[in-house]
Amino acid sequence: MTFQFQRPMLLVLNRTTLLVLLSLLVVLGVILPWTGTPGFMFPNATSSLAKWRDYTLSQAASFVAKNGTIIVCAVSQPYLPFLNNWLISISRQKHQDQVLVIAEDYATLYKVNGRWPGHAVLVPPAPDSQTAHKFGSQGFFNFTSRRPRHLLHILELGYNVMYNDVDMVWLKDPFPYLQGDHDVYFTDDMAAVKPLDHSHDLPPPGKKGRTYICSCMIFLRPTDGAKLVMKKWIEELQAEPWSKAKKANDQPAFNWALNKTAGQVDLYLLPQSAFPTGGLYFKNQTWVEETKGKHVIIHNNYITGFEKKIKRFRDFGLWLVDDHAVESPLGKL
Repeated sequence: MTFQFQRPMLLVLNRTTLLVLLSLLVVLGVILPWTGTPGFMFPNATSSLAKWRDYTLSQAASFVAKNGTIIVCAVSQPYLPFLNNWLISISRQKHQDQVLVIAEDYATLYKVNGRWPGHAVLVPPAPDSQTAHKFGSQGFFNFTSRRPRHLLHILELGYNVMYNDVDMVWLKDPFPYLQGDHDVYFTDDMAAVKPLDHSHDLPPPGKKGRTYICSCMIFLRPTDGAKLVMKKWIEELQAEPWSKAKKANDQPAFNWALNKTAGQVDLYLLPQSAFPTGGLYFKNQTWVEETKGKHVIIHNNYITGFEKKIKRFRDFGLWLVDDHAVESPLGKL
């Protein structure tokens, strides 16, 4: 009687085991490809992620530097389409191998290095990626205020560094325009038209007592002067942090740093015809025609919002990711 009772139980257990195994096969074969692979089941994936988490700015700079020079941008996940657009334009000028993406969240770090190994690094702690893209927010301030620290670190490693915002497009190679051996090169953010032979000195202060230089495009040599400007920029940001009443960004602090160190540092204003602000390039078509063939890097500023920026780029034939994603080191995202 005891034997007859246990036999059906064994059959039930066998059926249950089979159902469990089938369920596991369904999970492994169907669900995981869509949700991602857990590291405990595939250790190589976990070790790869750990490798990039431990990847340092020093290692990354050494990997990408060419002729002692690095091209840097700082990107959070919402800006990945702009990163790709920018990279296409740089690839056309054969400088993509010098690019280092400073990822401001782990999703960006893993995405870029997964497709383009070694070209992204995250300097902890990572800011809140959900708010870092909202202009005027505390998240945006926290995101952009890390910039001078990154640049100072690269200078202290001994490299020349060019910084770009990723809502820019290269039309030509900018390096021939970095004439001389100045400490800091920059562009004016004012839309007023300058003479083609304008001075390359720091412009006079505006109504707020400071200049209106754009922190979007900067080239620095690893000199004491350039390091002094970065240190002063950091000090100015600390002295005037973000608040709800005064929704600051990093650009005023950069201008105060330039103004307060001007007598000690060799500064160079790049030509407006080559590096126009968006308030000039996108809004003054007469000037664009008069300076045709001279434009080098275009900045899509003087406008806020992702969709508005993309539409403007499309309207001017500068949104390259639609038809030319294959030219990016990241491919189609």
